[in-house]
Amino acid sequence: MRVAVGSILTECNQFGGCPINIQSFERQELRKGIDMLEVNTGVVGGTLQTFKENQVEVVPLLYASSCPGGPITTECYLQLKDELIGRLKNAMPVDGVLLPLHGASVVEDLGDPEGDLIKSVRYVVGDQVPIVVTLDLHAHVTDDMIRFAQALIAWETYPHCDTFSTGTRGAKILLSIITGETQPTMAMAKVPVITSAIHGSTGTDSPFSKVMNTAKQYESDNDVVSTSVFLVHPYIDQPDMGSGGLVITNNNMNKAINIANKLSEQYWGKRFELEPQVHTPQEAIQTGLKTSGGPILLVEAADCCGGGASGDSIASLAALLKAEVTLPSLVPVVDPKVAEMCHKVGIGQEIRTEIGYQIDSRWGKPISIIGRVVYLSQGDFQYTGGIWDGSIGKMGPSAVIALGSIQVLVTTYATYDWANEQFRSVGLDTSAAKFIVVKNPMNYQFAYGDIAKSIFILDTPGPTPATCRYLQYERLQRPYFPADEYIANLSSTILTN
Repeated sequence: MRVAVGSILTECNQFGGCPINIQSFERQELRKGIDMLEVNTGVVGGTLQTFKENQVEVVPLLYASSCPGGPITTECYLQLKDELIGRLKNAMPVDGVLLPLHGASVVEDLGDPEGDLIKSVRYVVGDQVPIVVTLDLHAHVTDDMIRFAQALIAWETYPHCDTFSTGTRGAKILLSIITGETQPTMAMAKVPVITSAIHGSTGTDSPFSKVMNTAKQYESDNDVVSTSVFLVHPYIDQPDMGSGGLVITNNNMNKAINIANKLSEQYWGKRFELEPQVHTPQEAIQTGLKTSGGPILLVEAADCCGGGASGDSIASLAALLKAEVTLPSLVPVVDPKVAEMCHKVGIGQEIRTEIGYQIDSRWGKPISIIGRVVYLSQGDFQYTGGIWDGSIGKMGPSAVIALGSIQVLVTTYATYDWANEQFRSVGLDTSAAKFIVVKNPMNYQFAYGDIAKSIFILDTPGPTPATCRYLQYERLQRPYFPADEYIANLSSTILTN
């Protein structure tokens, strides 16, 4: 049995962030051909191990993974796609194809690159060779994804800690289709709920976890192969976006449609619970100062690099400076110009400069600072969990600047936050901080969930806001929640293969 494996995996943002180019993939993970076979973590790692255990010959195509950002450049996407498809053509014939993708990427001139890639693979292998695709549970599931794949399998946890096991599930389902054990019939039901992931945890009693738990209970039915729940990534702007459930049955389309529709209806019923309560940075800091001990988390979700933002916001830093906070505080900022300046002046030297909003200037203006360089680094660190567990993250030339009691980690490149690896890599002690600015909506729980005294979700400018109520979509048409809280005669959108 010969199975091809290929992956282009990243998440995009159409409201901000830097374009994703080939260098973005090279900094994180870009492996071609047999070099792929060395991957032992993440979705690809789980896939490869499962095939090895089942004596399957793997045809490795391409594995490209990067930190989220703005849209992928057309040149980059075509380069990666042509490489993957070219290798697949040269490897034919194969018995099946497994594609670990994300599901919420866009290209400068293409709104659904995952659907385009799946369709292109289908044209190579023909109608009879099964294609199984794994997706992030924040995917924007499109008609082309459903139409050209036999099965779509989503990650089950958020924060994401099941990528390896999802690769295993996807591989096993593909093998069951190849052997004829499974005849997949797939249905996706969407409702127009567009919310951030603040209340999208699967490890707590969140509204999203309740829908996920319901979905997973259906998997105990004999003819239900897989269920998935999607909280659509809200920071792309595409037609027909929505959240809901996807169900794969063994040759029972009516059942797949029925269960998917029930999941989408439950999702619609949870829509108000998915909207977060937010605070201004000033309010959060003043309340935090009245709280004994720390750390107090200032969650600046609107500048989430893991959602495609540039990481260059200084909204929380400016508020801490204005409040004249004298207690130890930690703030991350992506600012390549300031990082370069720090490396030029050296440790112990005073630095006078402007910082912030120098990559994505539409969200604010830089502020002037006078500080001292206390640490320099080339910016490499090792992930201790999540999507890139064990791999090396690259912040590029980085520095720590002391602004009184506030220590600012300045990096050249945006990186995905899992726990507190970035802070630890430059010697910063998060347990001793009064305030910590975190720029992700959920993963901070791994680093600080057991020690945080208070957590404040901030309302700050940026391309990944905690609420999507005020995002100016152009391609996504109303009505949708939360812009429209009630929609008359609402029915789920049903997609089937």
